[in-house]
Amino acid sequence: MFSTRTNWPLAPNALALALKQGRESGQAILDLTISNPTEAGVSPEAEAVLAPLLSSEALRYEPEPRGLLQARQAVCHYYREAHRVFDLDPERLVLTTSTSEAYSYVFRLLCNPGDEVLVPKPSYPLFEFLADLSDVKLVPYPLIYDHGWQIDFDSLYKAATPRSRAVIIVHPNNPTGSYVSQSETAALNAFCRDYNASLIVDEVFLDYAHDGGPRPSFAANSEVLTFTLSGISKISALPQMKFAWVAASGPAELVAGAGARLEVIADTFLSLNAPVQLAAPRFLELRKQIQPILLDRLRSNLSELDRQLIAHPACTRLLVESGWYAVLRVPAVESDEDLAIRLLQQAQVSVHPGHFYDFPGDGHLVLSLITEPQIFRRGIARLLDFIENRLSPARG
Repeated sequence: MFSTRTNWPLAPNALALALKQGRESGQAILDLTISNPTEAGVSPEAEAVLAPLLSSEALRYEPEPRGLLQARQAVCHYYREAHRVFDLDPERLVLTTSTSEAYSYVFRLLCNPGDEVLVPKPSYPLFEFLADLSDVKLVPYPLIYDHGWQIDFDSLYKAATPRSRAVIIVHPNNPTGSYVSQSETAALNAFCRDYNASLIVDEVFLDYAHDGGPRPSFAANSEVLTFTLSGISKISALPQMKFAWVAASGPAELVAGAGARLEVIADTFLSLNAPVQLAAPRFLELRKQIQPILLDRLRSNLSELDRQLIAHPACTRLLVESGWYAVLRVPAVESDEDLAIRLLQQAQVSVHPGHFYDFPGDGHLVLSLITEPQIFRRGIARLLDFIENRLSPARG
């Protein structure tokens, strides 16, 4: 009765069941997986969020497939101010409710059923579902860790076929927190020219460099057809106000053709809601209020993690440049999922196992750096003590 594209395993996995059982039993679980800033005590002031929605203009419905001009102009202003992208025309933007929707638009634009999109590993697990729903085949290419994360270009070229339509880049990567370097950007452009492929670049964490320095956006990439995705879910810590976009850049003729087709796709699914579009200029300005608070928390929790790791040499933190997560390397004496379940059941600490993000082997845990500091400190202490106690019999 149902389509094969939705043949996913729908039963909760063992970790989800353990978490459900722990909460139902009343355990006080220290959650180190939180990704929603509204649940981590970090969000703009209520009045600043709600007031921009009270516009009489929102009572009119004026469908605009690419999004209201003033909202697209606000996005262009953000790129000029935050990332020095001065030539982004509003006509190169299409507004969406989320970056997930933006991915689906771009997949539909570029791919016929069965075409391939190259995707990094490790990276966010949502890609698999988005690809399935668009009848697109994902082909992984690895990121390798050697004093920092790098794209394995040999493997990227080996993964490519005549059906490769695009390469997904996450800049910075989630969860590794690694940016794409200038030399890697040049190599990616060369690859796309070789295979007549496009770049799809997810930049939702672009603003969260831990050193506070700005990083270049792929929205300025003019070498090959590039689709840059972002939104206020992370930029302004407003996941509940669904406002995102896809920006096209590259050779003018290709950008114009992509824009015309994206407009039809967006028109088919109807315009983003008017109140949020009208509030977009104010919402994007809220980043100036919320990002310093979030960055302070990220740095504080990362410093606390490093402080506690000094007493636990069996565990190490991988280098992270940006984003809301840290990757902890631990002794791989059992699967990451089994370790995460035992941490939950015996220490009441919730973490993400590395396989959730397609790490190539066991021995990786992913921790959220936006967790409230007191919870983070206590959770890390329990986690590290648990791992050390687990190793004690082997040492003895």
